[in-house]
Amino acid sequence: MSSVRHKSLPPGLIALAIGAFGIGLTEFVIMGLLPEVATDFAVTEPVAGWLISGYALSVAVGGVALTAAVTRLPRKPVLLGLMVLFIIGNLLSAVAGDYAVMLAGRIVAALCHGAFFGIGAVVAAGLVAPARRAGAIAMMFAGLTIANVLGVPFGTLLGQHFGWRSTFWAITGIGVVALIGLALLVPGRGTVDAQRPAGGLRGELRAFTHPQVWLSLVITILGFGGMFGAFTYIAYTLTEVSGFATSTVPWLLVLFGVGLFVGNLLGGRAADVSLSRTLVTVLGVLTVVLVGFALTATSPVLTIVALVLMGAFGFATVPPLQMRIMRYAHEAPTLASGANIAAFNLGNALGAWVGGVTIAAGLGYTAPIWAGAGITLAGLVVLLGALRLAHRSEPATADAELVRTAA
Repeated sequence: MSSVRHKSLPPGLIALAIGAFGIGLTEFVIMGLLPEVATDFAVTEPVAGWLISGYALSVAVGGVALTAAVTRLPRKPVLLGLMVLFIIGNLLSAVAGDYAVMLAGRIVAALCHGAFFGIGAVVAAGLVAPARRAGAIAMMFAGLTIANVLGVPFGTLLGQHFGWRSTFWAITGIGVVALIGLALLVPGRGTVDAQRPAGGLRGELRAFTHPQVWLSLVITILGFGGMFGAFTYIAYTLTEVSGFATSTVPWLLVLFGVGLFVGNLLGGRAADVSLSRTLVTVLGVLTVVLVGFALTATSPVLTIVALVLMGAFGFATVPPLQMRIMRYAHEAPTLASGANIAAFNLGNALGAWVGGVTIAAGLGYTAPIWAGAGITLAGLVVLLGALRLAHRSEPATADAELVRTAA
């Protein structure tokens, strides 16, 4: 029996998850090390902040541009090349003698982010039977959630005790492990390149003529952006509204990360049963959770509950959102998958910007949570509209059955 049909966990998924862990660590650990980096390079905090925002922008660009550039190439060698790029970027950060080199290293590492997750999602889905594809994608993204739960706190501690460069040396080592794992465990061309479109880039671009692909991108931006908008300023909410001490914030974020991990896996399993029903349910419950969080943020106990639920339902959207765009771009999913990774990051930027606007307007530190609820609700409305459109154009599909229930 082939690895695609075997019910056990394909070892290639483990390699993909290790790569996702390293990339997630690179993206988020800098937040805890920013003061040390700013001091070392003698730059202001806003300038040092470009190490975060510049990374996010590069992810959005690389998710589309780099994926488009390699769409004709076999997927396994592309994944290996992307991991080499990741290693080079973090090595540059580890040895950077000045801020410019550090920023360049961040940009190089970020370029592989969107393409790796976009192509990796397609590869992960191809390693299992069709009924288990969303779960396979969730397993790959589990590496990203583990990076939040364990990697970021320990990476921050490592950097604080042995210098911030030690953290980037460690991430470089993780990249090497992931590279070896991808080379040894991901099957060759015959498996991961099955059903590749014959038209190359033109064939991949043809997928964007389907209106559901564009609607899926909008749903991703809004559905995920709402949660991230609430999360961006969560430290201020926890300390200024809920009354937690600053020293407890990292441990509260670990609880949030546990929610991410559990929600990601459960979201993948549920999406394999009913993709659209899972998305409607998760976005609806996430909206309610955010509203409840905003209303009860003055209660420390209820804040902890809301924080875990926000992480769980926020990241439960990821596998079905990724799977939805791959379903509608099934004949040429690679570029659409990469574009959806870029959409996640655009959602991050949108949520953070709207949350910042509400704080600047003097609406208080629960305002970003209210804004996040509104953005998530908008994503749910777009999803229901997309399902209605699917009902009119494809009345025999499972989506059409769901829209009657949702209505």
